[in-house]
Amino acid sequence: MTRVFTTGDSLETGVPMPPVAHARFSIGDVVRHRLFDFRGVIFDVDPVFANTEEWYEAIPEDARPAKDQPFYHILAENPDSAYVAYVSQQNLEVDGSDEPVEHPAISGLFDHFAGGRYQLKRVHRH
Repeated sequence: MTRVFTTGDSLETGVPMPPVAHARFSIGDVVRHRLFDFRGVIFDVDPVFANTEEWYEAIPEDARPAKDQPFYHILAENPDSAYVAYVSQQNLEVDGSDEPVEHPAISGLFDHFAGGRYQLKRVHRH
């Protein structure tokens, strides 16, 4: 019997693979959280959830995002502080303010801000 592979099957095993989520945002994009009052610049992307189970379980069950979507590492700021956030794609939107993010770690990763996004320093590019 001949096995017919379909989209989403692994060629090595013929076992269906989970759908691939596509990242809506890129490194250097300035985003805003949909629910909480903070914005920031993306500095890394995980194609699916890649944090600890303890972190995930600490989120109230009725607000927990699905794990099978991109998650973003963000140099974040709010009116009171600057910090690093880990946020699901469903909870982010483009920040249309065209204002730079005031986070102390930005100068270590990015060269300049133009057109609403940051340019990654050459040394950090793959």
